[in-house]
Parts: sequence; structure tokens; C-alpha cells
Amino acid sequence: MLLSIAVFPLVKPAWWERNQKYAVIAWSLLFLIPFAIRYGFGVMSEQLLEVIVGDYFTFIVLLFGLFCVSGNITIEGELRGSPKVNVILLLIGTLLSSWIGTTGASMVMIRPLIRANKWRSRKTQVVVFFIFLVSNIGGCLTPVGDPPLLMGFMRNVPFFWSLRLIPIMILNVVILLVIFYILDSRAYRKDLAEGIVPEVAKGEKEAIRVVGAHNIIFLAAIVVAVILSGILPSTKVFGGGIHIFGEVKLTYAAIIEVVIILAAAFLSFKTTNKSVREDNHFSWGAIQEVAVLFIGIFITMIPALLILKAKGAELGLTEPWQMFWVTGAMSSFLDNTPTYLVFLTTAGTLGATAGLQTSVGIVPQIMLEAISCGAVFMGANTYIGNAPNFMVKSIAEENGIRMPSFFGYMTWSLRFLIPVFIIDMLIFFL
Repeated sequence: MLLSIAVFPLVKPAWWERNQKYAVIAWSLLFLIPFAIRYGFGVMSEQLLEVIVGDYFTFIVLLFGLFCVSGNITIEGELRGSPKVNVILLLIGTLLSSWIGTTGASMVMIRPLIRANKWRSRKTQVVVFFIFLVSNIGGCLTPVGDPPLLMGFMRNVPFFWSLRLIPIMILNVVILLVIFYILDSRAYRKDLAEGIVPEVAKGEKEAIRVVGAHNIIFLAAIVVAVILSGILPSTKVFGGGIHIFGEVKLTYAAIIEVVIILAAAFLSFKTTNKSVREDNHFSWGAIQEVAVLFIGIFITMIPALLILKAKGAELGLTEPWQMFWVTGAMSSFLDNTPTYLVFLTTAGTLGATAGLQTSVGIVPQIMLEAISCGAVFMGANTYIGNAPNFMVKSIAEENGIRMPSFFGYMTWSLRFLIPVFIIDMLIFFL
């Protein structure tokens, strides 16, 4: 499945655009049929429904809601994509990520960033570093920021515990913004040297303003829905759910979350002028591609996650730096939420006597920091490490920005992210 996502857009791009859904079906069946033969149709059905009902359903509804609401917010005014302006926009998006989620911040900020740099020829680095910072690293400070931390919150990790990660986040953001400023300045000077300049508006400068700002209310409603999904399962009234099959159930908390999110998306469309979406070049292409590809990823990662759950405690991971890299490596190619849960559970079985008391056992603070940073930060290593990555890529390409291929993007992360993560390990996790 992952190789299809990586290779086909390079060798047969037109075919891939037309046949993504068939590739997803083929790879899913190639796992599901042998699994059913070996373990029985009932076991296969239960595992499939668990990942669809328990994980994918709320995952895609959340992305859909944030995609819809953020598409109704636009920033107008004289915003020119100079290196300084780009750094400011990246910093704003990074700071927003922990409070409206990496997906919410990515969808709100990517279009203004693209519009500000529309006049430029060399702008790939702008979107790549946006994915690094806004779509991933910025979401490390609260459970709202990134789903792995929400899973920790649901297992008794305090809501504001992840504020402990502020020093690590600041270090990473400063290093990456400095690198970005250097790269973007070089590209900016080359554009100017070739006579590529922004159009100068006539008359007075147009003030920067937010159009569709009332949609912030709907973003807040989605954030509340996410928080409730972590709180309600522990209550008597909403702790149950609707039985689906075997041990699979659709929880009342998930139903409430979905209803709130879909209501927010509906009201956002009803209360926002169509012209705002037209200014944003809003289309359904990005969310459709994510929905199709990620259902295949969720299904085909079942065996990898089952192996991790069965053998994770036998991997000999006893040091924070080990947890940081293994959680991060898995999160780069698998969904970072179940990966986080596997290694959080593993850390809870190590027999620690000091640390946070969670529902999976006592987890040392430094170990939880390593797991959290690995899951959140290293989702930036590939396009599929975190769902906003793919959505940002699709929106950028819809707007004419030439983005790196799957492997091309990985060369960016190997050059600029991995050295930063090595610094993290040396300073914080050794």
C-alpha cells in the first residue's frame, strides 16, 4: 500500500489518479482474505470493524469537519511572501496547532500562505516547512493538538501535562525557522534576480483582515467535541455504546463527537458566503484523496499493529532515546495514534515505581516525553505520517505548486528533520 502511494504517482500519475480506489481495494483484500482463511471470517470481520468503526470513522469525520470549516475562513489584504512574512505565517500556524489541532491550523493557514507566495517561482520549501512545523511539531502541547496525545489524555495523562514539552518544541521551531529563513531568502533573491516581483497594489495598502471569522466559533465547537471524546467514555452515562459485532461498538462519546463536528461543518457552510470558498479555491479533491488512501492505510496496517501489540514488550526498549526513535520511526509510516498507544502500553509494563499513574501503569515522565515527541514530531518524516501532510500537499498541488514525490519529500526530512531529532535525543533523552 505504501509503495503504491510512493511509486505510482511517479511512474503512472494519470493512471494513479483514476485508479487509487481500486489499488486500495486490492491491497486491502490481499490482507483480509488470507487473514480470514487463517483465523476465520469472524476474527477478520472484528478486526476490520474495529479499525473502521473505532479509528477511521471518527478520524475522517474530524478531518472533514476541519476541512469544511477552515475552507470558509480566508485572510485578505496585502500579504506578500517575503522570507520574513513567511516566517511569521509559519510561526502563527505552529502556535495555533496545539489549540485547534494540526489539521485545523494547517487548513486555516495553508491557503493564506499559498496566496501570499502566489507570485513566486521557487516556493516548494515554504510548503515543506509548513508541513514540518504547522502540520506536526506545533501540535505537541495539548491533547487537542495531535490525536496521540488525546489517546494519552483518555488514559489518565493530565490534559496540560504535555506543556512540559515546551522547551523541546521551542528548540525545534527555532532551528527549523532559522534553516527555513536561510533557504527561503536564497530562493527569494533568485526570484527577484530573474525579475519575478509581486504586483504592487495601486493606492493605499489594503489592511489585512479575516473574512469568515465567525467560523472560529465552529472550530471551537470541533475542539470541544474532541475534548469530550476523551472525557465522556469515563462517565457512567456516556461510557457505553452501540454494539456492532463481537467486541466492537460505536461509543456514545464517538456519536456525540461526530454529531457536533458535522453540525459545525453544516452551519459553517450555511452561514458563510460562497465567495469566501471561491477566494480560497475550495474543492473536495484533497479530502477525497485522504479519505480513499487512509482507509487503505488503516486496513493494511492491522497486521503491523497486531504484531507490535503482541511483541512490543519484547523489543527491549528500556531507555527514553530508544522509545523516541522507535515510536517516531513507526509513526512515520503507520498511524501515529495506535503506535503511541502501543509504546505507551509497553512503557507501562516496565515496572517503574515513579512517574505518572496512567490506566496502563506507571510511566516515567521522561519516557512519556520521548514517546509523545516521537509520535508527534516524526509524523513529519513522510507524507503519510500524519493526515494533514497529505491534505496540505494536495491543496498545494491544486494551486499549482510543484511538490516533491513521496521519496523526494523524504529527502527533505532526512536533510533537515533527522539532524534536529538527533539534537533532541542528545539534549533531552539520553
